[in-house]
Amino acid sequence: MNVRRLPLPTAVVAAAAALGLGALSACSSGGAAAGSTDKFDVVASFYPMAFLAEQIGGEHVHVTSLTQPGQEPHDLELSTQQIVQLQEADAALHLKGLQPAVDEAIAQSEVGTKIDAATLTSLEDHEDEHGHEDGHEDEHGHEHEHEGGKDPHVWLDPVKYAEVAEGVGKAFEKADPDHAADYRKNTEALVGKLNDLDAAFETGLKNRKTDVFITTHAAFGYLAERYGLIEEAISGLSPESEPSGARVKELTRTAEADGVTTVFYETLVSDRTAKTLADDAGLKTDVLDPIEGITDGSRGDDYFQVMESNLKSLQTALGAK
Repeated sequence: MNVRRLPLPTAVVAAAAALGLGALSACSSGGAAAGSTDKFDVVASFYPMAFLAEQIGGEHVHVTSLTQPGQEPHDLELSTQQIVQLQEADAALHLKGLQPAVDEAIAQSEVGTKIDAATLTSLEDHEDEHGHEDGHEDEHGHEHEHEGGKDPHVWLDPVKYAEVAEGVGKAFEKADPDHAADYRKNTEALVGKLNDLDAAFETGLKNRKTDVFITTHAAFGYLAERYGLIEEAISGLSPESEPSGARVKELTRTAEADGVTTVFYETLVSDRTAKTLADDAGLKTDVLDPIEGITDGSRGDDYFQVMESNLKSLQTALGAK
C-alpha cells in the first residue's frame, strides 16, 4: 500500500550495508518485499498476531511474521534484514511483554501504525496455587522476565483474543480507510468464530472429574481462569525455565491428591521434563499447544484447529464427559 515511506535511520542503513542488503528491500516468506507491495503491509511479531492480521485484513493485506514456523518466540532476536523489513511496513502488530527484542525494534522504528495487542485487552498477574507471582524469580529459581509480571498469553482465552481482534480491526480501519468496511466485516466474522470456540470450551469442559492440569510452562493461565480450571506449571512463563527437584516432588503429590492423569508438553520445546515427571508419577503425557507457531507437528493447520485439539486433550485429561 505504502501511503508514505519514511527514511531509514542511519544506523539501520549502515548495518544493512555491512550485511550487503543493498536495496534494503527485505523479502518476506511470501516472496514480496514488505513495504513495496500494493497491499497494506503488516509486520506481525509472531503467529497469533499474524493470524489476526490475515483474518481481519483478508485480500487487502500482506502479512509478514518476524517469528518463523517452529521458532520459539520468547527469545527471538531480530536480524538487520528484519529490522529493515519492519521499518518499511505500513503497520506493526505485536504483543508487548512477550518478545523484548521485537518491542524495542518497534519502539525505535518510524512505522506509521503501531498496534500493541497488550493494550487491547486486560493483562493480569497470574499466581500459581502456591502464591508465586509470575514476573520475578520465585523460590524454585524460576526466572520470569515478562514486563511488569503480566502474563502475555491472552490468545489462549478466546474471549480475550476476540477483544484483541476487535482492537486490531479498528486500527486497520483507521490506517487504511479505503477498505474499512471489509475490515469491519472480517473482524465481526472472526469474533463470531471465537465466541463459538468459547462456547465449545464452556460446554466441553463441564462434568469433569478434576479441575487440575499440569503443563511444562505457564502459558494457560487465562484459559484456566476462563473455564474454572487450575494450571500447575512445571516451569514458569518462560518455557526455558528449569524446575527444581522440590517442585517436581510437589507436583507429584499434587497429581496424586487431585486425580491428575496427564502431564502436558508442547510442540516447540523439549518434552524431556514432562516425560520425567510423568514417569516418576506414573502419569501419561499429551500435547497442549500454546499455539505460538504452526509447524508440521501441530495438531491442526491454524489457530482454530489447534484450539479444538487442545479442547479434546483437556477433556480426556480432566475426565470431562
